[in-house]
Amino acid sequence: MAKGLKVLVVDDSAFARTRLRRRLLADPAISEVETAHDGVSALRKIIEYEPNVVTLDVQMPGMDGLHVLREIMATLPTPVVMVSGLTGGDSETTIQALELGAVDFFLKPDTSTPAGQAALDLLSTIVKQAATVTLSKMASTDEAMMRAAMQKQMMAVTSRPRSSSRRSLNMDCLAVIASSTGGPKALSVVVPQLPADRSTGYLFVQHMPAGFTKSLAERLNRSSELEIREAEEGDKLEAGVGLMAPGGHHMTIDSRGIIRLDDRPTLHGVRPAADYAMQSAAQLFGPNTITAVLTGMGVDGRDGVKAIKAAGGSSVVEHESTCAVYGMPRAVAEAGYADKIVPLDKISSILTNFMDERSKRLVGAIR
Repeated sequence: MAKGLKVLVVDDSAFARTRLRRRLLADPAISEVETAHDGVSALRKIIEYEPNVVTLDVQMPGMDGLHVLREIMATLPTPVVMVSGLTGGDSETTIQALELGAVDFFLKPDTSTPAGQAALDLLSTIVKQAATVTLSKMASTDEAMMRAAMQKQMMAVTSRPRSSSRRSLNMDCLAVIASSTGGPKALSVVVPQLPADRSTGYLFVQHMPAGFTKSLAERLNRSSELEIREAEEGDKLEAGVGLMAPGGHHMTIDSRGIIRLDDRPTLHGVRPAADYAMQSAAQLFGPNTITAVLTGMGVDGRDGVKAIKAAGGSSVVEHESTCAVYGMPRAVAEAGYADKIVPLDKISSILTNFMDERSKRLVGAIR
């Protein structure tokens, strides 16, 4: 009989450690769960215990979650799931952790309610998914690309154009970028390389719960020449602006380029769903719609890319060699909807080429 997964639960709360350990052991795919009460003991137990996955509390005294994560990634590479509370500080720290290499995160539920108790069941699913991630693929995106992103960030401080000077909806192109597991780290590489001087607007769909997409948008905004913010009902598409679907809401655009948010049921088990954003983009921008599908679990984005291709648009998906999880890109590629399949460091240049092709096409049509 094959052995199950080994998990290390790191939390300074004895109650939390007991609760998480009990719930994880209820899953037959998980055979052993060890615990650690702080960062120092966690690092020691990773050496001794060699877990398949570590769950790591964001907020701990002494060595906090980020400090421990950095040590794990540098010396003891192991898939890490951050365990976070729904607060402004926790959400910001969690996004930073995902950029540093954490595979995913679990939002602490209110276990005083039946819904909160049921939410605990998600933890084992997230842990099992994390165990499938190949960390070497995620690590391959770190060095050169992250240095380039930082250089771009320094330039953006002085060169970012003001939104008042942008051309509202008078755009040559609309780009829709979708991601899920491993997405925050992938976006931190791709987004700083996207051009703000093209007549292109951007929509981002990252699978995350409410409260975390705003922090992600703010971090991406600080590292990019684009103006990136979490979308709100009634926002209007603008060239050089990236709007991120808020967690818990699907995002579409109407015939006037106005953002519409709704809470209809999940699609493919997720909300926001990239398919809805892509399909509405294809309806409005037709052949001037471009899209990129990055790392992520599941098939969200496949039907949306199909709609974009049917409208004459173009698509690029991340190559398996750099994907934390080769799910969403695989679904698009195997359906035959990907124009380009490239490693993460090539995504932004392919999108820029798509933009330039459309600008030249429009200039040619005017002549």
